[in-house]
Formats: sequence, structure tokens, C-alpha cells
Amino acid sequence: MVGSLATAASPSLPPVQKIEFWTFSMKPKFTPYFEQLVQRYERDNPEVKVEWVDFPWDIIQTKLVTRIVAGTPPALVNLNVPWADEFARDGLLLPVDGLLADARARYLPGTLQDLTFGGKTYGFPMYSNVAVITYNTEIFKQAGITRAPRDLDEQLLFARQIAARTGKAGLCPALSKIDGLMMQQGLPLLRDGKAVFNSPAHVALIRKLADTYRAGGLLKDALFAEDNFPAAIDAYKGGRLGMLLAPPTAVRRIETDAKDIYAITDVAPAPLGPTGIADGGWLVHFAVPKNVSPALLPAVGKFARYLTNDANQLAFAKQASVYPAMAQAANDAFFTTVPAGAGAAEKAVAAGAVSMPHSHTMYVAGIDDYDELRRYLVKAVEAGVTGKQDIRLALDQAVLQWNRKLASLRSH
Repeated sequence: MVGSLATAASPSLPPVQKIEFWTFSMKPKFTPYFEQLVQRYERDNPEVKVEWVDFPWDIIQTKLVTRIVAGTPPALVNLNVPWADEFARDGLLLPVDGLLADARARYLPGTLQDLTFGGKTYGFPMYSNVAVITYNTEIFKQAGITRAPRDLDEQLLFARQIAARTGKAGLCPALSKIDGLMMQQGLPLLRDGKAVFNSPAHVALIRKLADTYRAGGLLKDALFAEDNFPAAIDAYKGGRLGMLLAPPTAVRRIETDAKDIYAITDVAPAPLGPTGIADGGWLVHFAVPKNVSPALLPAVGKFARYLTNDANQLAFAKQASVYPAMAQAANDAFFTTVPAGAGAAEKAVAAGAVSMPHSHTMYVAGIDDYDELRRYLVKAVEAGVTGKQDIRLALDQAVLQWNRKLASLRSH
């Protein structure tokens, strides 16, 4: 009886709702940012207790699956697009169309398209990146080149010209991501559920790469490695590479590590390609895992909209040297104006902003074991580019491997 009398005597407070959200690889650099964000939200929403947890990027998926299966998932989790596609197909994420509410119209349309699978949206976009072309003006001058390339053909032409006139490599494309390059160039990998990357147009693209490779225009260090960026930026900082396709953060690294090269560096927006899609897009967002309590979802939606609103995205993007996924934040003067006397690093931020509305994560969605299929393609392209095998034959064989694998997946 004592308990019921006490309850009646004092106004009943609503139960505190706990929202746990996960990020990957944000500590320690962004600890103040996230701790202050949580404090502000809890101050304005006393009925909510927010817990921020950060995991290394390479273990967050395993941790997430374990918690979903146990029925105790976090309310929100940081994912990239390929992870989201895989989790959505496995039924491990909840669509967030209802939770986006009126915030939907404020995100850049391309970011929502990246997170739409089977007609449903699976995340709150947070930030993305794009590549800019960073180039060594001294190497360009020696090669007789007076401006940045305007398309892929010119990138390869300039690379051959640099090799012929300076003996240095001109370009180091990420050929382990050849699937993304093909799609950006308007060359589909699949049609009606079958691989089609052995068409004359696909062969012609690989032939251009092979011609440039043979001429010494492509940096051979780690050209087909899963991540050839370390080799590419080292070559650029060492004055051995004419052009570097990389996010603006790379230009800051050049400024820090190689001041002599930075002093002769200029930047330009990376060409969009015939599809109008920017190079180097890679969207990170917050998804809602399966098994989050339905009663908690309205509070989760409210917090997710706050976490990814214009002001918070802008503050994070400035610190992280990435680009906001919200239209108003992406158009902030920080990204769109180049101060007088700006160096290459400041120019790179504005060059990337030109491309950001055209950014997409180039990825074939909806296929199990896609990484295995991509490796078949990369091996075929490597054989063709390096001259170990006829290009058409190599692509034909990879198409056969893909179609066998796709047929077996369909039969299960």
C-alpha cells in the first residue's frame, strides 16, 4: 500500500527511453563531437537516455549480427551501402520510410537512392565522399599539358603523354573497383540477371587501360590491390605520379608529408563520366536493425533525424573533411567558396562540392557473395590489361563464371 500511496502523491514521470547508437572507427578523433551531441540531445529530451558505442570498422558487422540474433540490437548503427544491402536482403534491417518523415526532402536525392532496395529506404544518410583530381603542375608542364582532364579518355591520354615525355606514371586508377568504373562509364555489369561485361564497349574500355599500361602511363605499384591508395599517394608525394584521384583529405596529407610537392599541386573536380555520376562516392549512414522494439521506434526516428540534421552533418563534415548528405549543409559556403590565396587543400574541398550532388556508391546491389564475383572480374581485367591474356577472351571467361554462380544462387 505504501508504494501506491507514494505514486499517487507525486506526478508520475514517463519511463526513460534508452537509445543506443553505434558508429565505427570514430574514437578518439570524434569523441568530443559525439559526446557533445548526446549531451545536447539529452538536455532537450529529458525522457531519453542516449548511449554512444564505437567499434572498429572491421568488427562492427559481427557485433551487430550477434546482438540482432540475441534480440538486443542497438537502435541505430553506422553502415556503408554494401553492408546495408546485404543486411537488408537478410532481413536484418527495418525500412525507415516512415521514420524519415518530413526530413526526407532535405537529404540529397542521390543519397536516398543509394539506400533504397526493393522500393524501401534503409537508412538516414550521414556523409559521403567524392574524388577530386590532384595533379602535379610541374609534371604537367614537362608533358605539355595545360589543364586538368575533362573525362576518362583524357585522363588516359594525359597519362600516356606524361609517360612519353617524363618517364613517370600519369595515373593510378583503383582497378580492384573496375566494376564501379564500368558503371560510372555507363557500362552495365548485369542485364536481366545475367553478366554482360564482355560487350564490345566493355572490351574497348579495358583496351584503353591496357594501351595506357603498356605505354607506362599507369602506376604499376599495387595497381590491382584491394586498396591501392597507399601506393598511389606515396608515389604522388614522391613526385613519381602526375595525377591522383582521391578525396580532399588526401590533399591535406600531401600538405603535411610533402610540402615541396604540395607547393606545385593543383586540383580540379573529377570528371562525372557519361552517366553524370561522380567518382569516388562512398555513403555512410545510420540504419535501424531488426528487433528494435516497435514502441521505441518513434523516439529512434526523432533521434536519427537529429543526428543527421543539417547543423550536425555540417559540423561533422567540417571536422572529418567529408561531405554532408543534407542538401542545405552541402551548399554551405564552407564547401562552395574558395578563399583568396587558397592552397590546393582548400581548392580541393570546393572541387569536391561541385561533384557531391552527383555522388553515388557504385555497387551492384542484390547479389549474395558479390565480392567473390567481383574478384573474378578483377582477375580477368588484370590478365587483359597486363597482356597475359586476350581481353575479349578474359572477359568471356569471367562472364561464364558469373553466370554459373548467378544460376546456382537462383536455384537455391
